[in-house]
Amino acid sequence: MSEILVVDDEPGIRELMREILEEEGFEVRMAENGSAARAALDAKIPDLVLLDIWMPDVDGVTLLKEWKTQGRLTMPVVMMSGHGTVHTAVEATRLGAFDYLEKPVSYKHLLETVKKAMDSRRARPTTSGNLDMLGAGEATRRLTQRLNLAISAGLPLMLQTLPGAGEEIIVHYLTPPDAAFVRVDSPTLLADRPADLLAQAKGGLVFVPDLSALSTMQQKGLALLIARRGEFSARVVVACPQPLSQLLAQSRLTQELHDQLIHAVVELPALSSRREDIPALAARVLEDAFVRLLLPPRRFSDAALAVLSAYDWPGNLAEMEAMAGRIALEPGEGVIEAHCVESMLGIKADAADQTGIDLMLHLPLKDARDAFEKAYLEALLGQCNWAMSKTAERAGLDRTNLYRKVKQLGIEAPGREKDHQEKDGAGE
Repeated sequence: MSEILVVDDEPGIRELMREILEEEGFEVRMAENGSAARAALDAKIPDLVLLDIWMPDVDGVTLLKEWKTQGRLTMPVVMMSGHGTVHTAVEATRLGAFDYLEKPVSYKHLLETVKKAMDSRRARPTTSGNLDMLGAGEATRRLTQRLNLAISAGLPLMLQTLPGAGEEIIVHYLTPPDAAFVRVDSPTLLADRPADLLAQAKGGLVFVPDLSALSTMQQKGLALLIARRGEFSARVVVACPQPLSQLLAQSRLTQELHDQLIHAVVELPALSSRREDIPALAARVLEDAFVRLLLPPRRFSDAALAVLSAYDWPGNLAEMEAMAGRIALEPGEGVIEAHCVESMLGIKADAADQTGIDLMLHLPLKDARDAFEKAYLEALLGQCNWAMSKTAERAGLDRTNLYRKVKQLGIEAPGREKDHQEKDGAGE
């Protein structure tokens, strides 16, 4: 029997919805406010939540945002309000709400919306959490599609990725709701007791974080675990920073394990290769840090986002999260400027002076935008030693557009480097 959690501070509305939904065969739990809703979710994840927006302790949008940040938005949520606005509805949908109902809710509309929400839950792959923290660009969309195809096919999954690029987000996404998650941090268990790992993960997921670190005996145990996963209805995900073909050529991978994993290899690109995701990711990571630490929110300035976008992020998402945590604990209010970001990332202070970036509120918008673009591109060109191809890649532009902007903004390479720029352009 499907279970619905009704969250509303008005007793009459809660009781009315309970009666309607129970008559339709649903099991109903009720919560009178945000605190009770948190406790109800801690006790058991429902199949659907009907969530009032205006409540005395915690408003519904804040609660929705909190669940999303924590990776707990594994069920459809329908927002309800008697004082709704288009803005509120759009914001709730952006945060992950399935739909929005205005009070008073008609009997027919309520049941239609509940049915659609339940159908959407059954139609989607059984995964937990979401991949929003990896970004919203084309690379992440393709990744999601491949992961869902692997789920549907019941294949063991091989994640080719650098540490910290987001593999933990993926494995939690792939773990079915309310199911066991077993991370194999001690590879000896693979050699000694692979069946025990499957028994622990029954109906859930087993994650092996580094294939390249496994001995031959441990790989044989992993191969057995993969072969028997169906007996325990368990998913198996393996991560590795190197391609399977490379490990095989180096005699560091058994042929059996190679053949088991080769059909479901999914590459998670480094953050530096999907720069279009960086501004939105950085803003989200910072917001999550403030929520986690229960601190008043702040935001990055445009200049700070430009610095973040130009940075290579060798530690990937893990490095970004660590930086956001440090910034959140720094004293200050309002906007986080570029010099603070540069300090946290260990970028030389004089680089900040070279950019000449400030808000320039005394200028008309077009002039301020041009000044910012010029400062941004000059700084980025300097970091790339005026190599136009590399600069275009880091800026997320094609070379033609970059050349056009450089000319339009009157950017010139200093001294002898101008000749290098021209040669670089001619050679490309």
